[in-house]
Amino acid sequence: MIDSETETSADLVRDLLREQHPDLAGLPVREVDGGWGNQMWRLGDEFAVRMQRMDTGPELQLKERRWLPALAPRLPLPIPVPVREGVPSARFPKIWTVMTWVDGTPLDLAAITRGEHAAETLAGFLRALHAEAPADAPPATDFGAHPKDCQDGFDHFLRSAAPADLTEDLRKVWHEAVTAPAWDGPPLWVHGDLHPANVLVADGTLTGIVDFGALFAGDPAWDLAAAWLLLPAGGASRFFDRYARADEASVRRARGLAAMKSLFLLLMGQAGDRNLPGGKPTWGPAGRAALTRVLEGL
Repeated sequence: MIDSETETSADLVRDLLREQHPDLAGLPVREVDGGWGNQMWRLGDEFAVRMQRMDTGPELQLKERRWLPALAPRLPLPIPVPVREGVPSARFPKIWTVMTWVDGTPLDLAAITRGEHAAETLAGFLRALHAEAPADAPPATDFGAHPKDCQDGFDHFLRSAAPADLTEDLRKVWHEAVTAPAWDGPPLWVHGDLHPANVLVADGTLTGIVDFGALFAGDPAWDLAAAWLLLPAGGASRFFDRYARADEASVRRARGLAAMKSLFLLLMGQAGDRNLPGGKPTWGPAGRAALTRVLEGL
């Protein structure tokens, strides 16, 4: 967490707005559930202020500032678009960003009840997002690696969070991913971090996508894993039918990545149950349900 003297609060947000964007300072400010790296404050009805929490550098917000305005117009679901930039100051020594507000409830706090609609909506969104990225797009880092290069992370999550009765089956799914051929197409735009806290739902279906800090150009399997992470039982099959671009190798990589991400969610949920800093109690049930779907396959 950031140091206590710069910990975010509604008063701090108002002060920063008065200093840097005084025309927005009179809007109501209220805290909302934030992600892992950033704290979110709703600003009036149309905006949100995104402030660094666990992220130690400005790179992820700078990436969103650079690319989201260009991506948003061609996507079929709303995403947050940066509209104002906050610079470091004596009051808050990190960058911050005013973004458009995206309506909906994070999936870890809600449920998808219209599974077919959600599967088709997710497939349509990813078909639109997964266009060839320009040469200066951000490259893959840890997000975007082939599963074989994520072995240490998978082993850690497996040891720390996997239910004992699922361990061997999860190893088999992971082996299929590790031995799958690598992505050999052009680098595509990839969100990279589609999990239940980064998608919004309303009326039982997907209504928005947030938190593009992991955005990169590369292997779309990192997003295709969302078929198991987000959709109810049976949704993955409908998703891949609608997406209609994934070959067998991509599905194998995606399913293995879904297993690893599900274990991460489960581990974060366990940390929350133990009241450890950074724990996310609502992520545990989401991760456990996703593991079941992963093992069911398509």
